[in-house]
Amino acid sequence: MKEPSAPSPPLPSVQASAEAEEELVRSAQRGDALALSALIDRLAPFVGRICGPIALEHGEDAAQEALIAVLRDLPALREPRALYGWARRIAAREAVRHARAARRVPVEAAAPALPAPGDPALARDVRSVLAALAPEQRAILMLRDLEGLSEQEAAALLDVEEGTVKSRLSRARGAFRRRWSS
Repeated sequence: MKEPSAPSPPLPSVQASAEAEEELVRSAQRGDALALSALIDRLAPFVGRICGPIALEHGEDAAQEALIAVLRDLPALREPRALYGWARRIAAREAVRHARAARRVPVEAAAPALPAPGDPALARDVRSVLAALAPEQRAILMLRDLEGLSEQEAAALLDVEEGTVKSRLSRARGAFRRRWSS
């Protein structure tokens, strides 16, 4: 006969998790070095995931610059619950800035492959097609198709009109298709 097991501890609620993260941000804003370190550990993968597909081979530099901007401006963040949206905006802008600066440099040296299950050659092909697009096109494709933001959210993040997002997205998808099929 099987003995009854002890009840498992309750899982932390989403509310408790959000409150804990809010307190972590507030502690970091007050200068708590451990809280700041924990916050950067949480934000670094998120920021890297945004910067990589936009800035390509300069993604790591863009992510580092974005994290520096987050640290520098953290005391000005009024609503700690908006941390990820705020960091996303900084990361996207920094990635576009790095990608624009890199336009003058040939993109022959491919950046690390996009994380994708399956054939590594496919990831290189996708990366190559993305590299041929303008940074603004890569940014909108990444924000809409990978991050899943709405057109309105992407417009606010990139500080452009919603119509601009729609037209850039249409042109970016068309350019991607043309380059993919050629």
